[in-house]
Amino acid sequence: MENLIERYKSFLDNGKTERECVKEVIERAEKEGYKNLDSVSTLSPGDKVYVVEYGKAIALYHIGKGDMEKGMNVLGAHIDSPRLDIKMNPLYESDGIVYLDTHYYGGITNYLRVALPLALHGVVAKKDGTVVNVVIGEDPSDPVLGISDLLI
Repeated sequence: MENLIERYKSFLDNGKTERECVKEVIERAEKEGYKNLDSVSTLSPGDKVYVVEYGKAIALYHIGKGDMEKGMNVLGAHIDSPRLDIKMNPLYESDGIVYLDTHYYGGITNYLRVALPLALHGVVAKKDGTVVNVVIGEDPSDPVLGISDLLI
C-alpha cells in the first residue's frame, strides 16, 4: 500500500495540469506496453492502445479476447485540476509589478492562495501554431508568483 501511495504522490507532483497528467499517463502506460492507436494498423486480442484528445484527455484500451457482443469492461476517470486560468490577453504592468488577468476553475478556494508562493504551469500557443510548455515557480531560482490580495 505504501508503494501505491508514493506512486500516487509522484503522479500528483508531475501532473499539476490536465496536459501534464496526460503526459504522465502516457509515460506510465507505455512502460506497461500500451501504444498510441495512431501507430497501430490492426488490433488483436491482448493489444493495449491509447488515444489522446487535444493533449488534455486520454483513453486507454486493453483489447479483450471475447466477442464484444458478450460485453466489455469500462473504467473511466476524469482529470480535474483546480486552478487559476490565465486569460487570453493576460499581461499588464503597473508600479513595476507584472500582473496576470485570471479566472478560477474547479472550485478553488481563493482565500487559501493569498500570500503563498505559487507555480505557473501551462502552454503558450504561438501565432505559427506551435505550443511552448511553460513551468515557472517549481525551481527555487525561479521568480516568485503570488496573489497579494483578493479584490472585492
